[in-house]
Parts: sequence; C-alpha cells; structure tokens
Amino acid sequence: MNNICLYDDGKHKYYLLGWEETEDPNMVPTNQYLIVHENKGFLLDPGGAHVFPRVLANVSEIIAPENIEGIFYSHQDPDVSSGITMWLTIASRAKIYISELWIRFLPHFGVFDKNRIVGLKDRGEKGVRFSGYTLDFVPAHFLHAPGHFNVYDPISKILFSGDIGVSLLPFSQRVQIYEGDFKNLVSAMEGFHKRYMTSNAACKIWVDRVSEYEIYMIAPQHGAVLKGNVVKEFLKWFKTLKCGSDIIEQFYGR
Repeated sequence: MNNICLYDDGKHKYYLLGWEETEDPNMVPTNQYLIVHENKGFLLDPGGAHVFPRVLANVSEIIAPENIEGIFYSHQDPDVSSGITMWLTIASRAKIYISELWIRFLPHFGVFDKNRIVGLKDRGEKGVRFSGYTLDFVPAHFLHAPGHFNVYDPISKILFSGDIGVSLLPFSQRVQIYEGDFKNLVSAMEGFHKRYMTSNAACKIWVDRVSEYEIYMIAPQHGAVLKGNVVKEFLKWFKTLKCGSDIIEQFYGR
C-alpha cells in the first residue's frame, strides 16, 4: 500500500507510511509515521527488524534517510523498537527519543553507544525544537507500558498515540483513516484496550492531559487513524473504560 499524506500545507507534511499488501498471521501489523518539514524528517515508531526493508523503502520515496533528524520510540516493545540498530546506521544524523526508563534495555537490541539517545523524563516535554517546527512529547504512562509517550504535532494537530486508540480490524476490513460512526469501531478496540491498558485511573489522567490540545487526528501504532468527530467519541469512551486492574479477576478465569 502506498504512503498516505495525512497533512500537507506545502512546507509541513505528515505521512502514514504504506502497509504490507499481505498479512503474516503470526505478526502484529503496525503503523509507521513520518513528519517532514522543509526536507527534514522525524520518524515515529519505525518498527522491528522484520518490517525494516519495507519502512526504509517507504521513507526513501519521500525523503533521503540521511535527512532524518529524529526517531521516536513510544515504548520498548519489539514491534516498535527492535530495528533500532539498523535505523541508527541508515539515518546517520538522527537522534533517538525514548523514555529514559528504557535506555538501560537498549543494549539488548545491540545499542551500546548512548551519545545519540535522548531520554525523555516522566513529565514529558513541550515545544521541543527541530528544524523550523516543534513537537510535544506527551506522557502516556501505564497505557500499556510504564514508560510510554505520545507525540503531538502543533502544526498538523495530529496526536501520535502509540498503543492507545488501537483498532484490530480483520485484514479485509482494514481502513487507513476512519471517520465514520465510532460505535462501529468499538468492537475492534474493546478487547485490546481492556487487556493492555493498566487501569481506568491511567486512562482518565491521559484523556485529561491530551484534551488540552486541539486534535485533528489520533494516529495509533496499530489500526485506523481516527479523524474528526471520532476523536472526541474515542476520548469520551476511553475515559470511562474499565480495564486492566479494574477487571483483573476475569483474566484468572473466575
């Protein structure tokens, strides 16, 4: 599937990189995103070693990999970050942004040189400057990882939400952007969020935090990008969701 431009004002662009045309039933399908501002790139959750050739080809259609100045990892899972050593080689000028909680785990992926690693503190950070634009690193802790971050782009008003807002649609029903009736998407979201999110308390504090932003789209690491009124409906649903420790008894078969 070809790259999809989610936002373009001529200077600033936000891409959903192309998916696989066929799906390996043994692999979790993932989304990767690329922000481009005046020929400088910022890559979001580029994924594991398995998808590296495809993601590199997607990126190269848009920008030279050496023009990537930043790579963001929302958390430590292998479907997010296990390709990190290859990206450090290809995007030779890029800095890596990840929760400082996970830096000590990077040697398990073969990363020993920490000079290009920027550890994000738990509180997050607003207005981090890149080449002509800024990004906000937004805490999303315990949703599902204890050190999980999102990225808000003030120009496109797109919130990259990592593992929040995931929809697990059958391959034949997958869509790139969803702006229909939110009720029709709940069945594809509910099981994942109930199991992978830690608690309703974590959901509430995150919704309160991101509601400070004007959000045009929510771009998750899996499934459809949420657009328009679906964003508001998702936030309303997620704020009241009982999940994780709220319903832990059911996971023990009682």
